[in-house]
Amino acid sequence: MSFSSLSLDAEIISALPNDIKSPTEIQTRTIPELIAGKDLLALANTGSGKTLAYALPLIQQLIKTKNDSLSLVLVPTRELATQVGSAIDTVASKLNLHTVCLTGGSDKEAQKQALANNPHIIVATTGRMLDLLADNALDAKRITTLILDEADRLLDMGFWHDVQSIAEQISAKRQTAMFSATFSAELKQKAALLMHKPSEISAHPENSTNQDIEETLYLVNKGSKTKALIHLLAQNPWQQVLVFIGAKENADSLSKKLTKAGIQTTCLHGNKTQQEREDALAEFKSGKARVLIATDLLARGIHIDDLPAVINFELPSYAEVYVHRVGRTARAGKQGVAISLVCHGETAALNAIRELTQRALPLVEMAEFPVTDKPSSGESKRAPRDKKANRRTNNKKSIKQFQAKKPRKA
Repeated sequence: MSFSSLSLDAEIISALPNDIKSPTEIQTRTIPELIAGKDLLALANTGSGKTLAYALPLIQQLIKTKNDSLSLVLVPTRELATQVGSAIDTVASKLNLHTVCLTGGSDKEAQKQALANNPHIIVATTGRMLDLLADNALDAKRITTLILDEADRLLDMGFWHDVQSIAEQISAKRQTAMFSATFSAELKQKAALLMHKPSEISAHPENSTNQDIEETLYLVNKGSKTKALIHLLAQNPWQQVLVFIGAKENADSLSKKLTKAGIQTTCLHGNKTQQEREDALAEFKSGKARVLIATDLLARGIHIDDLPAVINFELPSYAEVYVHRVGRTARAGKQGVAISLVCHGETAALNAIRELTQRALPLVEMAEFPVTDKPSSGESKRAPRDKKANRRTNNKKSIKQFQAKKPRKA
């Protein structure tokens, strides 16, 4: 199928990057629906081309309304806002449509000036968008199209109240579309309150991972994970590797250990300043750093066209996050590798992922790192306290403890 068969104007098709020849499955299924003006609930894997799936109909609508309307794309993180804004601008700028990216950590006054110049498309994080609406930096009623990208993460990360507040301020006659790699029952329920009879489209089985990803899960001792990671990096010729970890403090510690082992490593987490985040991403994308260690909060906007490998140093607390993590590789039809280092203490997290994805995800051992840790039995390792013994001890306390101590001799 070609883009011309999707009711897109010829000038939009001509503005596409040269490396985009034909539409992906999610683009094929969603573009006609959005052009028809329908609200949409779309399930699409990370890396499936969902940004252009909503951006191209959005651009066509703006052209047909003679630029009188305004479109808003809400995303969960600053990094994702930058990525999405850049992808949209690649096409929109060729058609004299202006895109502005609004995120925290950047100069608000400069963003107000950008809004005063009447952009056509806004890509924003929810907190900064609410700030600017409170400052009356734009006429919210001009927004006639609302896109929620990675809607599940907007919910999981606690931004849904912001989403609702923004939706209440923009045009009630808007078109609304949500794109997500996973859809929980809670998200569908909340989506129904923001949308009008939405079409539901799924480009892949619900909560599944990309079939182009080769997944391997290694059972290792908790204390062996760092050595196992260094071993994997030494044994495989991956030029770039994205490593996911849970806590910010652990990210810094692991980064230091890899650097000490001679591996060029950079780190990305919430304690970094905006400039430090941008520098870390730039180092990784340019190849100056081979490994990027990231927490889930900051990893949402990491887009590397040919990222060969993703490694879960720790499994995520939420099963849905696993789908997003491994989706950082094997983008746009390319092959990729996803490896998870799993210890016995993560059994519950692994079972939750298996249940969500409906896949076996078997564990294998690494020959170089035999497993000696034992699975937890769920019972306390401490012996039960002998309460009667405690009472006997208390009763043995002599009256001597109440007597004044004799002064020591000089």
